[in-house]
Amino acid sequence: MYTVYEPYPYPYCMNTPMYHLHNMYRTYPYPYWVNTPMHNSDFSKPFTKPKDYGPKPFVVNIEEATKQNNTFRTALWTGSHLQLTLMSINVGEDIGLEIHPNLDQFIRIEEGQGLVKMGDRKDRLDFQEKVYDDFAIIIPAGKWHNLINTGCKPLKLYSIYAPPQHPHGTVHETKAIAETAEGHHNH
Repeated sequence: MYTVYEPYPYPYCMNTPMYHLHNMYRTYPYPYWVNTPMHNSDFSKPFTKPKDYGPKPFVVNIEEATKQNNTFRTALWTGSHLQLTLMSINVGEDIGLEIHPNLDQFIRIEEGQGLVKMGDRKDRLDFQEKVYDDFAIIIPAGKWHNLINTGCKPLKLYSIYAPPQHPHGTVHETKAIAETAEGHHNH
């Protein structure tokens, strides 16, 4: 009765499940070119405005934003209960040994490699793991931790703090600037 266009290879490029159940999940009555994913036409453009967009609603290609970031730390979004920062750790450098007594932290490596260390005491970091592209690191509140760039290019990552760790709009061009600012703000 009706002809439904099935592009090769089915079901790729279509907004349908990845299985056939007697073709009951086709995109009828719309062909695939009408049923494409919705997106902003600017989505594929490079992310070029590293600033704090919080607490307004915000959408970003986090992988591109992270890879394009060249600052040691830039707060990309700060809200009342959560903060997203971009970081670029130079070859041979580290984030710096630290502890956050009242917040949990999530880190995702987008590019590069490193060594993460954690422990209950500053002088006893008994948890160590090598990390690479696409690795996630969860740091519970109250754990001493450090992340060292062991690769031959900058380590690009983003970090989520809950609750926020740095003041809204934080931009630290270098690690030295960050250490000075954190000592001043008691972070």
